[in-house]
Amino acid sequence: MGAGKTFRHGQILRLVTDQRIANQEELRRRLAAQKMRVTQATLSRDLQELRLVKTQEGYKQAAALPEESTPLPPLARALAEFLLDIRPAENLLVLKTPPSGAQPLAAAVDAAKFTEIAGTIAGDDTVLIITPSKKTRESLQKKMETLVK
Repeated sequence: MGAGKTFRHGQILRLVTDQRIANQEELRRRLAAQKMRVTQATLSRDLQELRLVKTQEGYKQAAALPEESTPLPPLARALAEFLLDIRPAENLLVLKTPPSGAQPLAAAVDAAKFTEIAGTIAGDDTVLIITPSKKTRESLQKKMETLVK
């Protein structure tokens, strides 16, 4: 881990410990105020590496959460945070997100290593998932919809 990343992680932990930070954009703005410019994708990775989870009281470390609160798996958490709509198209699955939400969602989809996925492409607010056939797309869509519910 580089010195810049170590310092950034420390600043993130300090910010979420000292105050309520409701979402990644607010955290990104607070870091920018400290002259630390980070992309949304980098911030998303940092939160995952630091095991920070989003709660009603803001971000908290998973170890600091009460026993009854189990954090969501990374894909379920990313779907809950970024997914606006799922649009099927033959063997393609299109996931719509808010601006800047596609990259972290695509990273979570890729990390889930679904056998149905041939590949993913992410833009700013759209993730395109390519599957070998309509049947595999339907299977993948059902799995994702189950994680959202």
